[in-house]
Amino acid sequence: MNREEKKAKLMKQILKFGVVGGLSFLIDYVVYAIVLKLINADYDYMIAGIAGFSVSLVFNYLASMKFVFESKDGMDKRKEFIIFMVLSLIGMGINALILWLWIDVLYKGVAFMARLNDGLFDLLEDLGLHVAGSAAELAALIAKLVATAIVMVYNFISRKMVLEKKE
Repeated sequence: MNREEKKAKLMKQILKFGVVGGLSFLIDYVVYAIVLKLINADYDYMIAGIAGFSVSLVFNYLASMKFVFESKDGMDKRKEFIIFMVLSLIGMGINALILWLWIDVLYKGVAFMARLNDGLFDLLEDLGLHVAGSAAELAALIAKLVATAIVMVYNFISRKMVLEKKE
């Protein structure tokens, strides 16, 4: 396979990863938002994050290994899932760290960031866009978007390096 064919194959794979990741993100985000609404506890965003991650993990594994990555020859599916899960748990750890940094360190700890977020919440409310019930909930939702973008890059690279069949 020449360089142009490899590049085209990689671009197609990234596109498929984006579609599967987008669907997984929707599952994760919807579960996250629902759990965030249903519970009212300290670190509710962490509980919501774990719930969303867990539900989307199974879908992501099945779709990724069917449509995005080519399994290594002879790799046991149980072993493949465990590796996928370990890589995903590392991603979840990165995700949780970003949520914590965004919410507890920046939003709660830096007055400028809190004012900026609160101003955005007020602006959205004035525009009739009720995307969150409070400024704190908006901060948690924005944090989830940022964390997801960063972890998506990690997921693609780690899965391609560890799980995919080498040419």
